[in-house]
Amino acid sequence: MYQRLMEHLTTAVLLLDGELRLSWMNPAAEALLAISLSRLKGLPLPSLVGGGAEVGELLAKARDEFHPFTQREARLTLVTGEMLTVDYTVSPLSADELLLEVEPRDRLLRISREEALQTRQETIKVLARGLAHEVKNPLGGIRGAAQLLGRDLDDPGLQEFTRIIIEEVDRLRDLVDSMLGPNRVIRHEPLNIHKVLERVRSLLIVEQPKVWIERDYDPSLPDLSGDESQLIQAVLNVARNAVEAMTEAGVASPQLTLRTRARRQFTLGAERHRLVCEVAIIDNGPGIPASLRETLFYPMVSGRAEGSGLGLSIAQSILHQHQGLIECESEPGHTQFRLLIPMEKRHD
Repeated sequence: MYQRLMEHLTTAVLLLDGELRLSWMNPAAEALLAISLSRLKGLPLPSLVGGGAEVGELLAKARDEFHPFTQREARLTLVTGEMLTVDYTVSPLSADELLLEVEPRDRLLRISREEALQTRQETIKVLARGLAHEVKNPLGGIRGAAQLLGRDLDDPGLQEFTRIIIEEVDRLRDLVDSMLGPNRVIRHEPLNIHKVLERVRSLLIVEQPKVWIERDYDPSLPDLSGDESQLIQAVLNVARNAVEAMTEAGVASPQLTLRTRARRQFTLGAERHRLVCEVAIIDNGPGIPASLRETLFYPMVSGRAEGSGLGLSIAQSILHQHQGLIECESEPGHTQFRLLIPMEKRHD
């Protein structure tokens, strides 16, 4: 009866012997570790997860001191290579038995991170709109005054100065407009995301022929509802940013991967979606400095010397208009941007 209860728990439960070898685990643990009990039974648990030495020390301490303990947000690497963030509790049952309860935290941490990202993006939009209003009004007055002054001047040299004033005012106005992102209402029409990626790929091949672009598509993905031209712009901004970062860093064999996957019952922010399209843009460049990761999608923030700092901000704004968002994970040699777009049809 007790085993039946354990088998129906949603919490991963593992039973270890005195040598920290796996004796038994419930189906929730098999799903979490992505491997069956028959393949792991009798093997030492610390050897099955990355960071095993530290895990082994903590398990041995609980066994030797016969005292339970809980570890929060531990990072484990599974035999499949997947990284997990978990909370786990060890409870000694006897000198030869340890009960290990494992609770995955990745989903909760990701939801919290996405909600914070969406909140920051909304704050940025409000600030950008306020800035645009405060800047564009005086710019209009300066431009008008320069035009009137240019008409009253007979000296071509002085007229050249007024022309420069007008051109610089126009440049600042365009910059402010770019900070606000797309200013037209997007069209929601059925589109194939792979058509979008192929268009981006063809543009990048022309711009940077030395970069190898690999395709890893899921052909079973259905069409989604969105604005094709806007999504091309968003994907191109992210992919071009990655390609330029690799080029500037002088990566010996620059490679960009365009990957698509379907995510089922996926939560974006506070809303759960039946089906989400994930577009991953992966490069083997130098990575993003830790100091920039929290502000990466802010306007005017760039890690490249020649970057404008607007490409990622605009891409994020486009994804928000599609009720999606962009996430980023980066370390030297591997940077991944994930564009997440709900695939349900909109009912406006």
